[in-house]
Amino acid sequence: MLRTLGAALAAALALTGLAAPAGAVQSPAVTAATPAPTPTVACPPALPVSGQVTGTTATSLTITYWMLLSPPCGYDPPMVVTLFASREDATGWRDPVAEAVSKAERSGTVTVEGLTPDTDYWFRFSDTQGHRDPYVIGGPARTLSTSTCAATVRIDSRWYGGFIATVTVRNTGTESTRGWLVSWRWTADERIESIWGGVAERAGENVTVRNASWNGTLAPGASTTFGVLVAASSASAGITPICGR
Repeated sequence: MLRTLGAALAAALALTGLAAPAGAVQSPAVTAATPAPTPTVACPPALPVSGQVTGTTATSLTITYWMLLSPPCGYDPPMVVTLFASREDATGWRDPVAEAVSKAERSGTVTVEGLTPDTDYWFRFSDTQGHRDPYVIGGPARTLSTSTCAATVRIDSRWYGGFIATVTVRNTGTESTRGWLVSWRWTADERIESIWGGVAERAGENVTVRNASWNGTLAPGASTTFGVLVAASSASAGITPICGR
């Protein structure tokens, strides 16, 4: 009786596929491995790249840049500087008007040429792989007017280690100016302590002063002035100004 029940059970298992063939070795059950999660990179709260306009001519802008972070949080050089005619275009990366590529340096300067005189531009950064920086929108930066000008200086008061000077800016062209720029280079460690009638855009070894909001428009032959209080650790040679550069 038991032998008959065993035979019947074996036949039932064979029919359902649960019984292994005679002499077959059963393989152990295989469990699929759970994939390891991809680690998330925590980028520091800093701009990947930054820059500012440090030089202008009638047909070019020079932009100094700093690459603050490397991939995956930033960029590798070279950088691409793209110019736009309005902030709206720059925001949407729409209708670029000019661009230039930097050297393979993490910090340096880029000069974009072929621009229109006396025109405002906004700039943005990207890399040569097409990754656009989403943060920095620089500007407006205006190219110089083609109108010519001249700058002269008068030392109003001098003492050992400093002086007060008045710089006169005159429009020597045939058209009115919409702005002016005066620059000079210090011969020692001079520095501007105070300025009036103008705005110091750069005040290191190479000084650049542009017009104030109220004295940038000069008719042909007209002039305006700005003053500076200068300090130094030794006697200063003074100022040799250049207008329109």
